Amino acid sequence: MWENVVPDIIDFRTDPSHYRHWRVEYDGDIANLYMDVDEDGGLFDGYQLKLNSYDLGVDIELADVVQRMRFEHPEVKVVVMQSGKDNVFCAGANIRMLGGAAHAHKVNFCKFTNETRNTFEAAEADSGQKYIAAVKGACAGGGYELALACNHIMLTDDSSSSVALPEVPLLAVLPGTGGLTRVTDKRKVRRDLADVFCSIEEGVKGKRATEWRLVDEVVPNSKFADAVQARAKEFAAASPKNAPEKGIALDPLNRTIAEDGSVTYSLVEVAVERDGRRATITLHGPDGDAPADAAALTALGDRSYFLRLARELDDAILHLRLNEMELGLLAFRSQGDAAKVLAEEKLLFDNADHWLANEILQYWKRVMKRIDVTSRSLVAFVENGSCFAGMLAEVLFAVDRTYMMEGDFEGDNRPVASITLSQANFGPFPMANDLTRLETRFLGEPERVEAAKEQIGETLEAFDANELGLVTYAFDDVDWEDEVRIFLEERASFSPDALTGMEANLRFAGPETMETRIFGRLTAWQNWIFQRPNAVGEDGALQRYGTGVRGQYNMQRV
Repeated sequence: MWENVVPDIIDFRTDPSHYRHWRVEYDGDIANLYMDVDEDGGLFDGYQLKLNSYDLGVDIELADVVQRMRFEHPEVKVVVMQSGKDNVFCAGANIRMLGGAAHAHKVNFCKFTNETRNTFEAAEADSGQKYIAAVKGACAGGGYELALACNHIMLTDDSSSSVALPEVPLLAVLPGTGGLTRVTDKRKVRRDLADVFCSIEEGVKGKRATEWRLVDEVVPNSKFADAVQARAKEFAAASPKNAPEKGIALDPLNRTIAEDGSVTYSLVEVAVERDGRRATITLHGPDGDAPADAAALTALGDRSYFLRLARELDDAILHLRLNEMELGLLAFRSQGDAAKVLAEEKLLFDNADHWLANEILQYWKRVMKRIDVTSRSLVAFVENGSCFAGMLAEVLFAVDRTYMMEGDFEGDNRPVASITLSQANFGPFPMANDLTRLETRFLGEPERVEAAKEQIGETLEAFDANELGLVTYAFDDVDWEDEVRIFLEERASFSPDALTGMEANLRFAGPETMETRIFGRLTAWQNWIFQRPNAVGEDGALQRYGTGVRGQYNMQRV
């Protein structure tokens, strides 16, 4: 079914016909989502996914479920996440997998799972789809983190059902997908009780779980199934969502990967330059006119411009993260008609109250956030013939630097390089810090955001874009090639570890939010701990897990 599937790469494209770990039963405006992991369905050899534990393959399916819930089943108002197995909700990330995985895979695995949880956590606000976690059986580690990302947690009151974050005492690591942060920032568990909770292996059950704010309600086991469905119906009835009767189909992405690693989609091209350790991502503008109205947009289904572009760019970023780890720099460029880009965008904003237009805008927000937290050097080149306008211009403010061509270039007949701002750059697509990218860029100079806003709709060539602070450098025909070459060579010579730390710190200026804490503070500590002998050494807790022998620790505090 998938075109040009290359052996030995991690493929993020899937659909329900390929699921091995999840199933969904639709009942009007309620969807029952069952986690029923195939023990023998691990992404790699060497471990079994026992007790509903998960690896990246399980989460790739979950991400697809959540995405299709929004586009293919917009009639859904409540999603009940539950286990398809007896006596266990989810045991979290598979420990054997973590113990045997390379550090880079563990880090990217945790990043993707964080993004997936953020996506269904925000589904109520963005799409009117509320998630309930119906916890029956053991719910530990990443299993409880799945529940924490839901909007409402119900726990059955019996002898075996509990919630737990046992990573510190059991594995010498941290909960890898936001558990600590959501316990304090979202659940608002008292600090000393959170300390106790995160220091015990057995977890917390029943009434104490509600008293400590770890779950929203506890229900006797004999009444649990009925209570869950009753709560789902109650939430659905109270939902203000004006749901359509049906959605659109998300057909498989057509993607071709060449022998040199370059990737081609319909609107996105990724050129791989292994010697320079970089990839150039070209975004193409629309190849036709914008739909006339929301009905025409719906008729196009997944072939509309921004939905197609978002899906392809999303897949390209994920592919590069997991399959091309030696490529340390991603360069963005665009080619096309900026006026057509703005026409496609105008249709979406003019119909923002239409379910499909809203979903496309929300998806673009998620793709931009995916770029924000990608641990590669990011640069954009605004060249002649580019179409960085409105929503596409957001890419320019997500990258670490932007270079722009200035004036005519000899032998280049393309339109002179320009940038066009729109309403898209001033609110609809906030970063994790809840600021726009321009507000973050001009954190100490808010008046410059207002100056830029006054230029909405204007075609800004290099001089004006540079004066407004929208680009880092503008170079003419004489200097362009040398300046770009010097930058690329310099960046390739730096330590990738130092660059990752520097870039992550510089990108998220301004206020701290739960999201920035998850991707910044918690992730940074986890990534460090993932390399420490106490966790991953020969006698570390991850390596000794399941042997009956506890990890041997170097007790020096660092």
